[in-house]
Formats: sequence, structure tokens, C-alpha cells
Amino acid sequence: MQQLDRPRRRLAIALAALAGFVDATGFLAAGGYFTSFMSGNTTRLGVDLINDPVRALLPVGLIGGFVAGVVIGALVADSSEARRKSRVLALSTGLLVVAAALDQVSRAGFLGASVLAMGALNNVFRRNGEVAVGVTYMTGALVRFGQGLATRITRGDPSGRLAAGWLWLGLAAGAVFGGLAFETLRGVTPWIAAGGGLALLGAAWRIERVPDQSLS
Repeated sequence: MQQLDRPRRRLAIALAALAGFVDATGFLAAGGYFTSFMSGNTTRLGVDLINDPVRALLPVGLIGGFVAGVVIGALVADSSEARRKSRVLALSTGLLVVAAALDQVSRAGFLGASVLAMGALNNVFRRNGEVAVGVTYMTGALVRFGQGLATRITRGDPSGRLAAGWLWLGLAAGAVFGGLAFETLRGVTPWIAAGGGLALLGAAWRIERVPDQSLS
């Protein structure tokens, strides 16, 4: 996060909130599996392989779909450096629209499009062909935040690492709203996610009109 200028930092936090929203709704729809948190799906895979091997097909499919989304998103990102963020967000938003359209028709289709969208989303911030800011998983962000706290305690310079905590807060807030929306507005919840993606696409397009002051 410390390598981003303020507008891009805000965009990253908003993307994390979107990921939290989609992950919470996917978790509830899938009965305890995730659309962006692949560490959790990997743990569920291990448990299911022991307790219910047939059920293990679900986390396998979700993990595979996430990786496929990352691949597609990376190809889109590499096709246009100047408009990378908006192109990747257009892809993710389109997939969220597909997920919303399939929500009442096919649970598998809804989850598949959602997990593809979340995989692709991690290509919004790239540096030297690698993910610079992961917006759908927070373990690394929390590690950097903890390291920043340790540095602050020893009166050192945390070098912006404390800002990583905002990513976690963004994802947590999105998850809260996603869970609330699922329980109270079930029929339109996927469309809320798609609308959020569209709004962030507009924000990314505006950001890309200004010279990039960040390192990613």
C-alpha cells in the first residue's frame, strides 16, 4: 500500500470492500465456501477429502476458477498498460453481472462467475508482472500491518506499512454489508455487487486520466 498515491490507495481499499461483499454473499450461498479466500477453501478441501470426498469437488472447482480468473485478468492487464486498471475492472464487473444474472438460475453458475471475477480483480494493481496489492486476501496485509506496529513500538519508521490495515478494514466492512444484504435483500444482492464494480470502474477510469504518481 505504501507505494500507492492517495487516489489509488483509496481505490485499493474500495476494491477490498467489494471483495469482502462478494466473498460474504458467496460464503452464505455456497454453505461455507469462499469466492475470494482460497486459503479457507484449501482448508475446507483438506477436511472434505477426509470426511466427504464428493463434497471436495466444490472447493476444487472454486480454487480452479479463481486461478483461471487470475490468468484471464493477467492477460487483460498485460494487453494495455495505460488502461490496465479500468480494463481489468471492466472484466470483473462483467463477470459480476453474469453472476447476478445466473443467481436465480444456477448456483454453480453464480459461484463460478463470482470466483472468476475475484481472481481477475487481483490484477488491478501490478508491478513488473506481479501482484503489487492483493485486494481479495488479507493475510499479507495483516502481516505488514503487524510489522509496522512492531516498528512503531521500537520508535522506527513503519514506512507506510500501517496503511495495510486499511485494506483489512475495507474487506471486513464489505463482508459485514454483504452478510447484511444477503439476509435482507437476497434477490438483489448480486446486483449490488455488480453496481459496486461499475462504480469502481468509473473511479479507475478517472484515476487513469491523471499521471500515475505511484509505483504500481
